[in-house]
Amino acid sequence: MIREKSNIMLIGMPGAGKSTIGVLLAKYASYNFVDTDLLIQIRQDKSLQHILDNEGYLLLRKYEEEILLSLDCTNHIIATGGSAVYSSLAMEYLKKDAITIFLDVDLDEIRKRVKDFDTRGIARKPGQSFDSLYAERQALYQKYGDYTINCLNKTKEDIVKEICNSI
Repeated sequence: MIREKSNIMLIGMPGAGKSTIGVLLAKYASYNFVDTDLLIQIRQDKSLQHILDNEGYLLLRKYEEEILLSLDCTNHIIATGGSAVYSSLAMEYLKKDAITIFLDVDLDEIRKRVKDFDTRGIARKPGQSFDSLYAERQALYQKYGDYTINCLNKTKEDIVKEICNSI
């Protein structure tokens, strides 16, 4: 089954389902699960939105990079924050021991899922629109993804099975 590398890293936009799919995939594959957004919040003792509001998006990205570079795990499903791909250093570090899956969800579907764009803790430039952020990140997700899973019109279970069949 899933044993090519020791970890599976999920990347994609906020609302793509990284955490949800990650938990299901971990159960299916008998892997551990880690959500790096939660690790940031625990280490900083603040919500992502609090960090954005009070320290700015660049500091949130720095905290995210620190968390990613500190990961030392095997047989884990790693759900990254949506902005993890801005750190080439962290992505290359994680890709040494991980298969990277890009959960590709189209913009219209992401808009339906993310109703709290301004309060969700999404690292973005001040005033940056969701459309602009989506376009900017798509290229990075494609760059770092070993496999792309088109999630359009698929159930969570279908996505998990497709990941398992792809790697």
